Amino acid sequence: MSPLCPLLLTLALLAVPGVRGACPAAADLTNADGTRTCAKLYDKSDPYYENCCAGAVLSLESGADLPYLPSDWTKVISSIVVGQRCELTVWSGRGKEGKSRKFSAGSYPRLEEYRRGLFGDWSNAISSVYCSCK
Repeated sequence: MSPLCPLLLTLALLAVPGVRGACPAAADLTNADGTRTCAKLYDKSDPYYENCCAGAVLSLESGADLPYLPSDWTKVISSIVVGQRCELTVWSGRGKEGKSRKFSAGSYPRLEEYRRGLFGDWSNAISSVYCSCK
């Protein structure tokens, strides 16, 4: 194997888009005044990671407790970014009913990849949220 092969392999891997896609990093969830944002919820997702975390954005501060999401946000969330040292709990039903799941700090560009029961996933399934930071 030539010494050039490992270098070319490394460059090829760096050129591949990351799993995070167009989503911001968890550390980047800050407001203009320097305060932290607990999570950002997006209504657009895509089979291509670089097109995820698009569309309308709902920003949640720490302590945000929404057992009833606004009607235009109920069952449309398809990408999530959770801030550092934060946790987002979501429910499939209004009033914190139904299936639930906790998302820790990080980017979740395609909620289709996260199972909700035997046959479902979390894309377009969220109706209630609670976000908290340490």
